[in-house]
Amino acid sequence: MEQLPEHRPLTVVQLPDGTHVYADPASLPAPQPTAPQVVHIHQAPPDRTVQRVALGSGAGAGAVAAGVYFGPLLVGALTAIAANLAMLAFIALVLGWAVVTVTRSVGGSDGRAAAKRLRRRGR
Repeated sequence: MEQLPEHRPLTVVQLPDGTHVYADPASLPAPQPTAPQVVHIHQAPPDRTVQRVALGSGAGAGAVAAGVYFGPLLVGALTAIAANLAMLAFIALVLGWAVVTVTRSVGGSDGRAAAKRLRRRGR
């Protein structure tokens, strides 16, 4: 084992023709700057600035996240409450109509007078 050469890691290098080869990092020439490098936006590393501006920083980000999460829940809850109140109002209307109709038909002249009194109170 002592006769083996020292292990040096090899690096994968892409040649100008597009092929990849293994090369010893010590034998590679130093890269020479040729021209300013143009980086297209889809190749650039991600920048968090836009996300920070969109979400705000600190508590603002939590407020945005809470609004996104709880907003639809609040709309759903208010819709359910409105539907329940509409149903209760409809039931109260039907029961009121039933009481006035029964009082009018069963009570005779006293029932008609009571129905008139009930109708006046409703206004």
